[in-house]
Amino acid sequence: MNRWLVGIAIGLLATWAWALEVVATTESMAVLARTVGGDAVRVTVLAPADRDPHTLQVKPSMIRALRDADLLVAVGAELEVGWLPAALKGAANPKIVPGQLGYFEAAAQVNLLEVKPAADRALGDVHPMGNPHLHLDPVRMGEVAQALAVRLARLDPANGNAFSARAAALVQAIAEHLPAWQSRCAGSGGAVLYHKTGLYLLERFGVPLLGTLEPVPGVPPTGNHLETLATQLKERKGVVLYHPYEPREAAAWLAERLGWQAIAVPLEPPSGSDADGYFAVIDQWCSALAQAR
Repeated sequence: MNRWLVGIAIGLLATWAWALEVVATTESMAVLARTVGGDAVRVTVLAPADRDPHTLQVKPSMIRALRDADLLVAVGAELEVGWLPAALKGAANPKIVPGQLGYFEAAAQVNLLEVKPAADRALGDVHPMGNPHLHLDPVRMGEVAQALAVRLARLDPANGNAFSARAAALVQAIAEHLPAWQSRCAGSGGAVLYHKTGLYLLERFGVPLLGTLEPVPGVPPTGNHLETLATQLKERKGVVLYHPYEPREAAAWLAERLGWQAIAVPLEPPSGSDADGYFAVIDQWCSALAQAR
């Protein structure tokens, strides 16, 4: 019995020792890494699920994680531009810098919305490469998963078939969920968002974007802007959506003025989530949008 237990322990230690060290910038990217990588990866997440990923501060824990990483899975499209370059510089890990095999960017795997030829900072905190919040489109997430499987296979060829099979299973699961999500969003009058984080989800399910609480990206709501929205949206059906880390006051004011609901929806799955945790996020968005019928 003792020899049997020792054998199991040695096997587990060997699996652990050979797992790829993957660092994901957000929880949604971590979901992809866990789902596609399975037991062949160990995943560390840099951005807490309940924080705005635009505005993080570099911490020693980030640098330590990046220093030991075999693969960095980033959202890209400049979402992390305010903190990831500094963290990478501090980590001094040449394997995971842009252009290397160990750097994977989700935004580079799909077509993005709101691509702009040049950044005009008069328009606020814009992303000229495109809107980076692609993870709220399940179809694009499936495409990223398949690309991630290819990259993981280059780093760990022995598990290549398993990576591909897991990515395919995720794509199939997404396809099976799509009709129900589409049905729940059908007929929604639309949404006012705080920031355009939900644009991909609205576009995927044909729900109108009625405006944003920010007058321009990154600029807090103003009284004049909210009054303008209230005037423009009078007599329309809709819902005001915001994230828990965003101030509720502006959303509540506009919703009350219009007779709508102001609903907090998550940007990311909870810490440690698998694909079901990600699906639950999409469920919550669709349930909120269904209130605008």
